[in-house]
Amino acid sequence: MQELHVEHGAPLAPLTTFRLGGPATRLVTATTDDEVVAAVREADEAGSPLLIIGGGSNLVIGDKGFDGTALRIATRGVAVDGTSLELAAGENWSDAVARTVEAGLAGVECLAGIPGSAGATPIQNVGAYGQDVSETLTEVVAYDRRTGETVTLANEECGFSYRHSRFKQHPDRYVVLRVRFALEDADGLSAPLKYDQTARALGVGTGDRVPLAVARKTVLALRASKGMVLDAEDHDTWSAGSFFTNPVLSEAEHADLVRRVHDRLGPDVAPPAFPDGDGRLKTSAAWLIDRAGFTKGYGSGPARISTKHTLALTNRGRATTEDLLALAREVRDGVHDAFGVTLVNEPVTVGVSL
Repeated sequence: MQELHVEHGAPLAPLTTFRLGGPATRLVTATTDDEVVAAVREADEAGSPLLIIGGGSNLVIGDKGFDGTALRIATRGVAVDGTSLELAAGENWSDAVARTVEAGLAGVECLAGIPGSAGATPIQNVGAYGQDVSETLTEVVAYDRRTGETVTLANEECGFSYRHSRFKQHPDRYVVLRVRFALEDADGLSAPLKYDQTARALGVGTGDRVPLAVARKTVLALRASKGMVLDAEDHDTWSAGSFFTNPVLSEAEHADLVRRVHDRLGPDVAPPAFPDGDGRLKTSAAWLIDRAGFTKGYGSGPARISTKHTLALTNRGRATTEDLLALAREVRDGVHDAFGVTLVNEPVTVGVSL
């Protein structure tokens, strides 16, 4: 194994899509699974705090930076065997989705354009436009810091739920090395469409299939219209995508929300509601944010709500992490005051909190 690539006092902002955050005491870049494991073991044996960085699309790093070892996973590897797909953790996720479409494999085409690395997808159970990675993911290969062994976890062992997993629940235990998927050969067609907006954009119904490339192109266009496809020239994409998760409410909590909406907006207005199992209902964070008065482009400082999507908080080019957090707190508290619902941030915070 080659000697690890180490930088001291390295800036972390360029490694995140927010382009925010101070330096790391030590930045290690690993290009193989063995290097990842070696870097993790070295940090653990030294008692150094460890921050894992993949694509940096889900990180909010404090302005003071990270006092410890930041490990950038830059591993590469794509293997397709029939309908099976294996990705190294450092592979660019959006590029990997394009590869599956080119190979005629369905199951992740509606996850096109999501920034970040393949290894991050099971942590958040990444999803969009009617697909979640947990629907097609079969195994995660990870280094278990507790046992010091590399383990393979089957889908049912990953504890997947809405934007959550075993890996997110135990962030200091597992380091994802590889992810494996079982996709579908549907003669060049997509998986059945589940998301109304996608189906409408394609002029078909939910449950229908369309050519894979058309599905991917349509999703990319929808994401771009919301500033959700990375573009260095577009500050609306200097974000972490959706900053808040969609709230999942009990029946009583939903009833309280409906009452508050009626009181504030009138009896003919109802918040979005989607069944989420066990009698719980999921509502729209974007809808709540907008109806609480935080519309597209809200803000006068260097951190503002996207001009294209109320769910994205953005760095307009001169922001600090504290600017971003001040805006996030204002939105969170404003939604709670208006509707009694507490929004939860989706990005991982490092050295800071809401």
